[in-house]
Amino acid sequence: MGKLTRSVTNKKVAGVLGGIADRFGINANLLRVIYIIALFPTGGAPLIIAYFVLVLLLKKEGNQIHG
Repeated sequence: MGKLTRSVTNKKVAGVLGGIADRFGINANLLRVIYIIALFPTGGAPLIIAYFVLVLLLKKEGNQIHG
């Protein structure tokens, strides 16, 4: 398995959930549905904040320096 990155091809917003799905070999749409369902009991804010923190921390797929 490779590093966790934001997907540039499998994305709806910023590619975070698509990148997580690619990294762990799960269906991205299933992960998106789970994420949306999880927003309701948490009040939304913690998961939205976590999403945008990952947007800032994860590099886009293919933008990695090899050497």
